[in-house]
Amino acid sequence: MDMTGDKLAIREVIENWAVWRDAGEWERFRAVWHDDGRMMATWFQGSASDFIEVSRDGWNRGVSILHFLGGSSIEVAGQRAIAQTKMTISQRADVDGAICDVVCTGRFYDFFEKRNEVWAIVLRQPIYEKDRLDPVDPQALVQLDRNLLGQFPDGYRHLAYVQTKNGFTVKRDMPTLKGALVEALYQRGAAWLAGGALQSTN
Repeated sequence: MDMTGDKLAIREVIENWAVWRDAGEWERFRAVWHDDGRMMATWFQGSASDFIEVSRDGWNRGVSILHFLGGSSIEVAGQRAIAQTKMTISQRADVDGAICDVVCTGRFYDFFEKRNEVWAIVLRQPIYEKDRLDPVDPQALVQLDRNLLGQFPDGYRHLAYVQTKNGFTVKRDMPTLKGALVEALYQRGAAWLAGGALQSTN
């Protein structure tokens, strides 16, 4: 497969991730990951297999999280690739008695590898760039706890707030649009393309 074909195959995996995960097609969703794949998110950090199970459990309990994709930039180096894809995460949840939508825009930053002629994800690390929260009923009055809201990074502050209010433990040092964390992620991506080992993160 030439590089164009590789990039098309990678983009297909990225699109399948969003469609199959949000539709609850869990066995098909498993195919987008390598067996040692890992997922990093605000509310979960761990193996792809565990991510599938907790996502399935949330789905069965009525947790509403959807993903929408934009353009991709994909760098291929032999059997490895880094893909950055513009995305939006949309979650609907109860916030102190009001049903709200929180929308977070950012990028999926994916470490890909081609094994046995199959491209799949080794690590997905989202970058959280900007978010907002709105009540579904425009007449509803939502009073946010400013002290709690201020504990989370700009970029996914409202998403973290909603997830915390709904019982999730949120990771507070995720990459955002600027700063040392996202620069370190870019360095990890460059090392991956150069053939280096993938450094583990918590």
